Amino acid sequence: MTQPLIELATFGAGCFWGTEATFSRLTGVVKTSVGYMGGHFENPCYLDVLSRITGHAEVAQVEYDPQQISYETLLENFWQCHDPTSLNRQGADRGEQYRSVIFYHTPEQRAIAQRSKAELEQSGRYDQAIVTPIEPASTYWLASEDHQQYFEKRASQKAVSN
Repeated sequence: MTQPLIELATFGAGCFWGTEATFSRLTGVVKTSVGYMGGHFENPCYLDVLSRITGHAEVAQVEYDPQQISYETLLENFWQCHDPTSLNRQGADRGEQYRSVIFYHTPEQRAIAQRSKAELEQSGRYDQAIVTPIEPASTYWLASEDHQQYFEKRASQKAVSN
């Protein structure tokens, strides 16, 4: 039996815990992780990024099987899980680390993301401009283990303590 071809997608949509939770539930998503991308600081930790000295965004990296879920479907979920008109903030979280951003891994992803963004802008769904940049993926710095699958871990801890 042949292994499925797995592709990467990387999205920043505010706090990475919620972004990861959004994608981890989708059929065709093989694995998710959280980390940092788009900055200028080597091997940042959570406190470095939180202090706003690194230029990184909190991101969810998604490994997916394109035969089960399309990049277009991932983008639909991305647009729905946050406010792409909010510059450097989502809800109560403020700072460039919480920016809305799509990091593309291939020229095809770039074209699909640009088309998706243009369609959303033309849809009239938002009264304000979409501020989400579409940038080439750069070095992905994995966040520490305590940040991975954060909501899932907290739910299981609560279940054990009850």
